[in-house]
Amino acid sequence: MKLTAPQRVPLDLTHPRVMGILNVTPDSFSDGKAYDGVEAAVSHGIAMADEGAMVIDVGGESTRPGAKRVSAAEQRKRVVDVIRRLRIDLNEYHPDVWISVDTTLTAVAEPALRAGASLINDISAGREDPAMFDLAAAQSVPIVLMHMQGTPETMQRNPRYNDVVAEVQAFLLERADDAAAAGLTREQIVIDPGVGFGKTVDHNLRLLASLADFVATGHPVMLGASRKGFIGKVAESTTQQAKDRVGGTCATTTLGVWAGVSLFRVHDVRPNLQAAQVTAAIRLAQQNTGAAS
Repeated sequence: MKLTAPQRVPLDLTHPRVMGILNVTPDSFSDGKAYDGVEAAVSHGIAMADEGAMVIDVGGESTRPGAKRVSAAEQRKRVVDVIRRLRIDLNEYHPDVWISVDTTLTAVAEPALRAGASLINDISAGREDPAMFDLAAAQSVPIVLMHMQGTPETMQRNPRYNDVVAEVQAFLLERADDAAAAGLTREQIVIDPGVGFGKTVDHNLRLLASLADFVATGHPVMLGASRKGFIGKVAESTTQQAKDRVGGTCATTTLGVWAGVSLFRVHDVRPNLQAAQVTAAIRLAQQNTGAAS
């Protein structure tokens, strides 16, 4: 399975790939203000590519619980110049590395694509801006569709499900069908169960335990569990701050690789890539042992 986009080397998803998070926001839950400014942002993007990230995900709006909305104009101001500069530098040092734009608005995604992004990461799964699917199809770029109950501002206000796995999967398949109707192929529609977005700790754990069900849909699957709050609650004595949750994040990456997840959106590239590569090698050995017996 491969992701394809104009002027980009196809992104082979037969091996697990890491997407590095590049938040150019003042208020993200884990690294707000850390990469404020074009120079700092581009430098960090290149550093993540140096560590093995095959996608750099640039976002100009925080989606932490309780976050306020950011206008399209402000998002463009934050991300477009960063993407343009980052693409130039990546072409020199890491030409195979992709850039994605993390936004729910075509008014941000379209100039980001012109600047050098090749993938749209839409946490609203096209619900906020129905033209997003048409844009992705017209530009022949893949799109990530994520599940979220409510909005970032409201999503953690008592989230409820009768069956979280079934409901999240049904939602994603419905949105994927709508994306396909706009002209995208199944391979170009990545689904993300939305760990931490309108879910309790128990909901998150159930989704993580059922990742193989999402892989079985035939769509590429992305997992974004990096430094999420549920890790702090499960391992409370060892995770005082978000940056202390690297080990827990690597555990989710390992689990995801074993389930067949293709893409991992993380803050800490090197340790998660190492976890992914070792797990993939063990999984392959298991498969080869089974085939030989």
